[in-house]
Formats: sequence, structure tokens, C-alpha cells
Amino acid sequence: MNAVAVPVRRLPHARDLDLPEYATDGAAGLDLSAAIDSDLVLASGERHLVPTGISIALPPGIEAQVRPRSGLALERGLTVLNSPGTIDPDYRGEIGVVLVNLGGESAIVRRGDRIAQLVVARYLVVEWRESDDLPDSGRGGGGFGSTDSPSP
Repeated sequence: MNAVAVPVRRLPHARDLDLPEYATDGAAGLDLSAAIDSDLVLASGERHLVPTGISIALPPGIEAQVRPRSGLALERGLTVLNSPGTIDPDYRGEIGVVLVNLGGESAIVRRGDRIAQLVVARYLVVEWRESDDLPDSGRGGGGFGSTDSPSP
């Protein structure tokens, strides 16, 4: 696998926290941790921007997506509200995670908790070419649910 070198800056309020890391050799996402000073209690339905204590400098053509952690969602009802949250290569601020509690009870987030994952990927830049007609496809204009209908 080809690794991409990405400069990362650990901010002062996260000096004691680990940098994002892959939990297993086959993982696609790096775990992001909560860089909070004290416990954060999220009531059912409540959302909060949780700092991670890091800033990154992605190279051109590379983006990062902040995604939920499945275990956190299943066990505590916590997920990333704007999932996936996109980090553009020209952004240099602190990575924040918009956590929301979709569970029925309050949930506690503690300093250092793994709260989301970060998936880094290449992307393409689009050049629009306006056209009055589009090429045919097997699907055509079929939208929501159109591929679920039984065959005739």
C-alpha cells in the first residue's frame, strides 16, 4: 500500500493525546479522539462540536472524511451529524467532530475517547461541460427506490 505523507500539528490542548491511528492493519479509518478538558454530557437529541486537538495539511487532490464509529453508534447512540464531514486540502484549522446523541439516554464523552474515524482519499476535480442531452444508461432517470422494483 502506498502511504501519503500528511503533516499534522498537535495543538496545545492535545499534547497528551495520541495522534489518530489505525486500530488494525486492515482499517480504512484513523480513530479521532476527543480533546476536551472535562466530561461532556450529551442529552438525547443534543449535538456538540467536539475538538480533536489536531490540524492537518492535506496535499492537493486528497480529502479527509470524518465518519461515525459503528460501536459508538450502536452502544451509546452517538454519531457524526454531518456525516461524512469533509476536510478540504486547503483547510488548516482544528478538526472538529459534530457529535449528536440519537439514543434515548444521555451519553458521556470523556477526554481521549475515540469519537469518530478519519478516512483519507483521493478525489477528482470536475470540469462541467453543459449539454442539452445526456448519454443513455440502463437506469435512465429512475430515482429513489427505482432499482428495488421486481423484474417483470
